[in-house]
Amino acid sequence: MTRTETARRLHPDFPLGFTPEAVRRRIEALEMLLERSVTIPGIGRKVGLDAIAGLVPVAGDVLTAALGLYIVWEAKMLGVPKWKLARMVANVAVDTAVGAIPIAGDLFDFAFRSNSMNLKIVQRHLDKHHPETRIIEG
Repeated sequence: MTRTETARRLHPDFPLGFTPEAVRRRIEALEMLLERSVTIPGIGRKVGLDAIAGLVPVAGDVLTAALGLYIVWEAKMLGVPKWKLARMVANVAVDTAVGAIPIAGDLFDFAFRSNSMNLKIVQRHLDKHHPETRIIEG
């Protein structure tokens, strides 16, 4: 039994759904919120909650780390291999550790997009194991 089937059996009435397509949509939406939800006027650079919340010492970094780890949890429920999960956790850990450094960490958050990297890992897994979830962009 896969992790997704186990999760469905344990939580059959879970409102968000555990289908690979539903997971893909949730992770893509969360990545958009964390990394590309706001455009900085004047320079046109997109940033998200990760960079903005990082300006709030400690609490902002803890919040964005928790949201980043939620993406890892969703990937685990999809059956992403452990070595890829470890890579995803490392991405979140680096983003959190360096992002916690005052000023330098805030600049780092603008460039290092751990959630985007983790989204790509999950998308590659879904494209290989659940190709029906693939979205064709035109």
